Amino acid sequence: MKIVVLAGGISTERTVSLVSGTGVCQALRRKGHQAILVDMFMGLENPPADLNTLFDAPDGLCPDVKIEVQAPDLDAVRRSRPDQSPSRIGPHVLDICRLADIVFLGLHGQDGEDGRIQATLDLLGVPYTGAGYLGSAIAMDKIAAKEMMDANGIPNPKWQKLTYTEAEIPQLAETLPMPCVVKAPTGGSSLGVYLPKDRAELADALRQVRSFCHEVLVEQRIYGRELTDAVLGERYLPPVETFPSVENFDYEAKYQAGGAVELCPAPITDAAWKQVGEMALKLHKGLGLSVYSRSDFILDENGQAWCLEINTLPGMTPTSLVPQEAAQVGLNYADLCEKLVLDSLALRKAAQL
Repeated sequence: MKIVVLAGGISTERTVSLVSGTGVCQALRRKGHQAILVDMFMGLENPPADLNTLFDAPDGLCPDVKIEVQAPDLDAVRRSRPDQSPSRIGPHVLDICRLADIVFLGLHGQDGEDGRIQATLDLLGVPYTGAGYLGSAIAMDKIAAKEMMDANGIPNPKWQKLTYTEAEIPQLAETLPMPCVVKAPTGGSSLGVYLPKDRAELADALRQVRSFCHEVLVEQRIYGRELTDAVLGERYLPPVETFPSVENFDYEAKYQAGGAVELCPAPITDAAWKQVGEMALKLHKGLGLSVYSRSDFILDENGQAWCLEINTLPGMTPTSLVPQEAAQVGLNYADLCEKLVLDSLALRKAAQL
C-alpha cells in the first residue's frame, strides 16, 4: 500500500512526533509498503511534477532526527518555513495525502490529536489511522475528558477549571486545595504540567501555565504508582509501570537518558491489572474511540486506580509504551504498525457501507 506517515506539525511535541513517525515509516517499509514521511507543517517546497514518484523514495523521506532534551523552539520552526504561510498545513501536504491508500497519523499534541486533521481528512475522503475527529477533540481537551470520565463513573482526581487574571493569582495561591497539580488542558509530553510543593510554587505555576492557555485545570494530586495501559481493538493490553528518576517528571526529564525506568508488564496484582484495564477500555469506548489509545493512571496505597488522562495518538517509537505492551501479547513493532493500518482501513471502509 501507499502510506503517508504524517508527523511533525507545529505543536510542542513536534520532535517526538518526527521520531515516532520515522520509526513507523521504516517499520511499514520493512513490511513491504510504500511508506513515506511527510512533515505536516513544513510540507514539500519543491516536489516532483508527479507526486506519485515520492512513494519510490529509497529512504521514505525520513528525517535524521532525535528527541532533544529541550522542547522545540516553535518560533524558529515557523521562521524556517520558506513560504511563511500562516497555514498549519505545509505546501502540497494534502495533495500527497490524497494519493495514499491511508494516512498514518504520527502527530502528537495540538493539530494532531485535537480532531482538526481528522476532520480535514474526512472531508477529503482520505482514510487515516486511529480515532475520528470528535473523540480525538474531546480526549485532547483534559477538561472535556474529565467531564466524560465523571459522566461514565470513571474515578479521577477531583478537579476544577479556572480562568483568572494576574491580579487574582495571589488569592488563588492561598486558597486552592493542596497538594495539587496545575495543567494546561491541551498540553502533552508533560509540557504545561506543574507539581507545586508549596503555595509560593503554586503561585509561580499559576503564572507560568498561562503561557500555554487561558483556561487552567487544577486537580487534586494523588500519590501512588504510575501506570499506563493501552487499548488495542476491543481489548486492553498488559499495563506498564513507570518509575521516574526525578520528582518533577517534566519534558526534560521524560526524554533524557535514564529519566525513568519502565516495567512491562507492571508488577501489580491481578485485581489491579483488571481494574486499570477495564477502566481504560471503558474510557476508550465512552469517548467513541477506535483502533487504539493509551490511558494513564495512579494506583494509590489502597489499591484504587485513578485515571489521569487518555491519549488518542500515543508515542510510537520502537521503545514507546504501546509497543512495549503489544510485545507482551506477541505483536512485534512492525506487526503492530501494520495492524493499526489494516484495522483503521477496515473500520473506515465499513463506515462507508
